[in-house]
Amino acid sequence: MASLNLGYWVQSYSMSNQVSSISKSFPLLRSLPFNPLTTQSSSTLKKVNFTSLPSITSVLTKEDIVKEEEQDPQKSSFDFNSYMLQKASAVNQALESAVSLRDPVKIHEAMRYSLLAGGKRVRPVLCLAACALVGGRESMAMPTACAVEMIHTMSLIHDDLPCMDNDDLRRGKPTNHKVFGEDIAVLAGDALLAFAFEHIAVSTVGVPPSRIVRAVGELAKAIGGEGLVAGQVVDIISEGLTDVGLDHLEFIHVHKTAALLEAAVVLGAIVGGGCDEEVEKLRKFARCIGLLFQVVDDILDVTKSSKELGKTAGKDLVADKVTYPKLMGIQKSKEFAEKLKTDAIELLQGFDPAKAAPLIALANYIAYRQN
Repeated sequence: MASLNLGYWVQSYSMSNQVSSISKSFPLLRSLPFNPLTTQSSSTLKKVNFTSLPSITSVLTKEDIVKEEEQDPQKSSFDFNSYMLQKASAVNQALESAVSLRDPVKIHEAMRYSLLAGGKRVRPVLCLAACALVGGRESMAMPTACAVEMIHTMSLIHDDLPCMDNDDLRRGKPTNHKVFGEDIAVLAGDALLAFAFEHIAVSTVGVPPSRIVRAVGELAKAIGGEGLVAGQVVDIISEGLTDVGLDHLEFIHVHKTAALLEAAVVLGAIVGGGCDEEVEKLRKFARCIGLLFQVVDDILDVTKSSKELGKTAGKDLVADKVTYPKLMGIQKSKEFAEKLKTDAIELLQGFDPAKAAPLIALANYIAYRQN
């Protein structure tokens, strides 16, 4: 996965008009090259203005969304809740079948403990929705969707370890190492990572081998030294730094969080038979919602309780991590999230509206989620 072209963000957010509700401009990102290992001063960043950006005062509640849908019949024509329940159920059944309880029992218990612990299944559903958008069948993308969720679960198991974020709670349950010990937790993550690629290669049917190989390469790049791992490393070495700019923060989250969300969408388009133009358009869409996911996550970390989140709240503040609210303030972070959501939805123009509806709804869900 190519790293985000930061110049794209500057260009897309540089507007000539300014909304009266926003009195200050955002200091946004400079063009590449960017060395993530060198701290950058936010004072050196270019300042650009948003336009046509609605001012929002909070992460919207479910009641807000209902009112919004009532005012716009088109928004309520797609039953997002039913869609998510149906797709998540299908993914859960596929995961249950893929990672069965077998010898050695201990490692498979640990793998299943975290993999089947619930969760919103946003990444696999994105994969299935992208596949359908380009004309593919759900069965073509299900092994890949499951593989993405296996890798996401691996990242959570490892992220919670004492040597990383040292977290005791995940999805409302004790973290994997608290139940099985650090050694088994590390190995459970390793096993899920390896099996994810095996599952794509062995279980994918109805897809040309060339597309399967392309999907495997895309996923490997998204989670390696140019993707998830890169973001995680820069996140770790940035803890406690006092002079970190938005370009540095965006590098972390485009890689640590957005890379796997991007991969989920791109892989769905690849195995579904999308042309190169469709794949790349969906890549840009996924980069927007991937970054959006992290901006909202940062906001929720400082505005919600551990009970509401199902994980430890306020841990970024305790660890002195660089976050969007820390650099921009909560209000500007919310406005930035709204802009990312709007841009993501605009990138779906040109696709069949009915087939694009799930991805539009998912973008809204990511923007307005409460945990």
